[in-house]
Amino acid sequence: MGQPVREYLLTLCVTAAVTYLLTGPVRKFAIAAGAVPEIRARDVHREPTPRLGGIAMFGGLCAGLLVAGHLTNLKSVFETNEPRALLSGAALIWILGVLDDKWGVDALVKLGGQMIAAGVMVLQGLTILYVPVPGIGTVALTPMQGTLLTVALVVITINAVNFVDGLDGLASGMVCIAAAAFFMYTYRLWFGYGIEAAAPATLFSVVLMGMCLGFLPHNMHPARIFMGDSGSMLIGLVMAAGAVSLTGQVDPDLLNQKAGGLREATHAMVPVYIPLLLPLTIIAVPVADLILAIVRRTWKGQSPFAADRGHLHHRLLEIGHSHSRAVLIMYFWSALIAFGAVAYSANDASMWIVLGIVLLSAVGLVLLLLPRFTPRAPLWAERLVPPRYRRVVRAVAGTAAPGAETAGGTADEAAGEDRRPAVPAGIHGATAIGDRSRFVDRRKAGSHH
Repeated sequence: MGQPVREYLLTLCVTAAVTYLLTGPVRKFAIAAGAVPEIRARDVHREPTPRLGGIAMFGGLCAGLLVAGHLTNLKSVFETNEPRALLSGAALIWILGVLDDKWGVDALVKLGGQMIAAGVMVLQGLTILYVPVPGIGTVALTPMQGTLLTVALVVITINAVNFVDGLDGLASGMVCIAAAAFFMYTYRLWFGYGIEAAAPATLFSVVLMGMCLGFLPHNMHPARIFMGDSGSMLIGLVMAAGAVSLTGQVDPDLLNQKAGGLREATHAMVPVYIPLLLPLTIIAVPVADLILAIVRRTWKGQSPFAADRGHLHHRLLEIGHSHSRAVLIMYFWSALIAFGAVAYSANDASMWIVLGIVLLSAVGLVLLLLPRFTPRAPLWAERLVPPRYRRVVRAVAGTAAPGAETAGGTADEAAGEDRRPAVPAGIHGATAIGDRSRFVDRRKAGSHH
């Protein structure tokens, strides 16, 4: 088992390295090509930031698949059509995303392109053949039913990831967490139960992790480049391809035999059922954000694709979380749901898993309320903590004579002054420190391209 792990690790490292090294030149190309859109009312960054990061991610995808095709234990995956189907669909969705990042594409045209990319994958064999139904067994699907279900799953996943791509490092980090959990599950199916049909999904999840890890250093706050639709739709499609490959190809009856009984197989199949039904264990938070956005916009009489500032990450900023803390909270919930489902499938003592998830959910709710109870460090420790946790010393007129000592220094220093260090104007994106009111006037930060 050690040899496959080393091969997966090599594939991961190559994908991440190629993506990381390509992102810098791609950023310069995006600036030269004018793919630096003006700041919109719903954006949270302060300076125009180049897009087209999906170009580097697509390069990482190709490099990862190329390396995997020459490795001993992974080359068997390429005897099927699934890697070729993934690459075909990814190329189409990537081209569509590049066009949208540079010139803008109508929402209905993008939706049609997503359906075409999904259809191309279906034509090459990456499709759902049957649906495992608890208590009933395996239900075979007609070609038309399988095509419609596959296209729906791919389109929902792509748009869910695209919708959540609103803060620096948010989409790439959440998808990386989900891919890591998915890899743990699919690897266990392949090498734990000997189910070879799980091999393509295992490879897809490793390559997806590499794409996200390689891009994340450039995209963390403050971001130097955005992935754009060329990146968000691409990683959404790769994630959907893994879910389709696993759900549509793994035979529950075979898993029942390998697991040793119906009860054990039921536990093991949990993440297979749920990824089919709006991949909740994989992208639960983005899907929830997608559903809420559609309901919110249609309730107001707007198009479901109309952009606004009502996403979950926007709401976290509005209640007082910093940019970095909002991203970490979204990471926390994604990891809790994804790894919780995988843990439930691997452990028969499901009650302890459920109790652990409930406890961590309570911790997550406390984290959501942190802005209401922002701690302040004592004076002697202020130099050791971030500026937002330091005390603000303001002089009240008539309470201190000029030059008199105060708790934070002289009255001349404190009068009308905030002891927090000055925050420079945005550096390639929003900063985690500063008032939300600074986002109001955006006309001065327009792009010259």
